[in-house]
Amino acid sequence: MDSYLKQICVHEECLHNMSRKKDPIELFHSGQLVKVCAPMVRYSKLAFRTLVRKYSCDLCYTPMIVAADFVRSVKARDSEFTTNQGDCPLIVQFAANDARLLSDAARIVCPYANGIDINCGCPQRWALAEGYGACLINKPELVKDMVKQVRNQVENPRFSVSIKIRIHSDLTRTVDLCRKAEATGVSWITVHGRTVEERHQPVHYEAIKIIKESMSIPVIANGDIRSLKEAENVWHMTGTDGVMVARGLLANPAMFAGYEETPLKCIWDWVDIALELGTPYMCFHQHLMYMMEKITSRQEKKVFNALSSTSAVLDYLTDHYGIDRSS
Repeated sequence: MDSYLKQICVHEECLHNMSRKKDPIELFHSGQLVKVCAPMVRYSKLAFRTLVRKYSCDLCYTPMIVAADFVRSVKARDSEFTTNQGDCPLIVQFAANDARLLSDAARIVCPYANGIDINCGCPQRWALAEGYGACLINKPELVKDMVKQVRNQVENPRFSVSIKIRIHSDLTRTVDLCRKAEATGVSWITVHGRTVEERHQPVHYEAIKIIKESMSIPVIANGDIRSLKEAENVWHMTGTDGVMVARGLLANPAMFAGYEETPLKCIWDWVDIALELGTPYMCFHQHLMYMMEKITSRQEKKVFNALSSTSAVLDYLTDHYGIDRSS
């Protein structure tokens, strides 16, 4: 057993607990809005997932992990994926363009997660150049093959295999892709309502609605959701089974619990969780910069963003917000 499997902080009791917890498929059949934390490179790691779960987030994704690196490198496994007993339900998102490598990666994480997701939506140039991400929406046969291989290799029938996509300009192509994926055994589909070329243009919620109406499996809506009210509006507007949020949660990890801006208690919780889990300073500080964006003046931001140590951050929070580091 390599050091990844030894070091990962999961044990048999966790697996027993996970088996008793609602799996994601059951969540989607509850009839309630399923609130999902998006995969975010550098950000949706264990500490942040722990925080948003305290504030009504139902399902969390890891950051996107390149399956080939994950399978071939112990170092990549140790750095890219950590979890613990309370970190479920959990979906591990992979960037992949090879069915065998993806199924190998899925087998490695299977005991520690509820499912995997194939990234078919990342529009970044490096991902497209490697044959990952959004270029896969134009390769439905490869997507089918990857889903099939994972299904064949992972013995646990409750282990989910999902995809996250962007839409085509010609929506009939997207519907066709989704139907093929559904026929191959995809558990659910997350739809970011923009094309590969679109960045900050309005989200096409109507397109997400059409896709949902064409499917029998659950569909998650994604794109520009910044509050619980917006999440509920998109849920009703699209008829989907859940909503996935990225930047809205970075700015306000308590969003799904109905807070309009990050409450001080949430900031205190982040300090507590991040220090307990040994979060690197850069990540610890960056999350606080996002969380405090709305509640700090321009001058305060200038001072806070220039801080360069954990002790300086704790002193600042104690002085300005009465957050006592001794707690």
